[in-house]
Amino acid sequence: MTQKEQIVHDIENTPIILFMKGTKERPMCGFSARVVNVLNSHSVVYQDVNILEDPEIRVNLSAYSNWPTIPQLFIKGELIGGCDIVMELEGKGELSGVLQSAGT
Repeated sequence: MTQKEQIVHDIENTPIILFMKGTKERPMCGFSARVVNVLNSHSVVYQDVNILEDPEIRVNLSAYSNWPTIPQLFIKGELIGGCDIVMELEGKGELSGVLQSAGT
């Protein structure tokens, strides 16, 4: 399986997946840390993928999602967006419903 195929597989088969700089235990940028904090506040189970482990992850991910920035949050195979969108959904009280739709 190519890396791009692995990314697509993970997105399609993981209810909530966050592509980020660092890990959920140790975010390596403020935007990733903000999204991790919000997800953790909802007590959801999610997979994290550290894009810093291999620069090609970011290239292949952005080619797939057509979204240039990191982090990228996917729920049930759908790109939710990056930090700004996650924070906006949280501020409107809509993120909880989106997360619940993942069934975690």
